[in-house]
Amino acid sequence: MTPHQIIVRPVVSEKTVHLQNKLNQYTFAVNPLANKVQIAAAVEALFKVKVVKVNTMNCRGKKRRLRTRAAGQESRWKKAIVTVAEGQRIEGV
Repeated sequence: MTPHQIIVRPVVSEKTVHLQNKLNQYTFAVNPLANKVQIAAAVEALFKVKVVKVNTMNCRGKKRRLRTRAAGQESRWKKAIVTVAEGQRIEGV
């Protein structure tokens, strides 16, 4: 897989912005088939930073109902929290 296939999108929320500012950690939605080594290599290739640690978790898809009796299902996805070396930052995330 290429780095663009591994990193799907950044996850931006209040909690992830706090992690970026205080702990130098960035959160990404990643390909469910990617492992920690591949995720670290993809972040280093795309953003030109040194990755110290990668934590991953599989997020389940939630049931949703939109104005009908029929329930739908959100897709499951994988989240990666990437710790970057001290003094380095990823701009635009």
